[in-house]
Amino acid sequence: MDSVFTEAFPIVTTPDLPRLIAFYRDVVGFELTYRFPDEGAPEFVALRLGSSELGLAANPEAGEPAGSHRWELCVYADDCDAAVGALRTGGATVTEEPVDQPWGERSARVTDPDGNRLLVLARL
Repeated sequence: MDSVFTEAFPIVTTPDLPRLIAFYRDVVGFELTYRFPDEGAPEFVALRLGSSELGLAANPEAGEPAGSHRWELCVYADDCDAAVGALRTGGATVTEEPVDQPWGERSARVTDPDGNRLLVLARL
């Protein structure tokens, strides 16, 4: 079976993005490779350590209520809509249908059969 997915990395959400950026950059040794938006307070950053990538996203409600999700797996595909269709057919629940985003990607969200969150992206 040919996969419609091309890459994947976890995204951790946090109510204090500057603190978490500093931790992963200064303590763990990750390098900042991307931030959105370009100016002002960041809402999302991508970090790299060797061949591994990690996303960090601002969310003032992350972890509330206690035990709620603080991470999701980001998966890139060549075609977001086709990927969501394949995931739906495979047993995923679509929680956000595909939509174009202002940063130049098409995104959707699903949960796997165990309820883990996946962010599906395709570059426009």
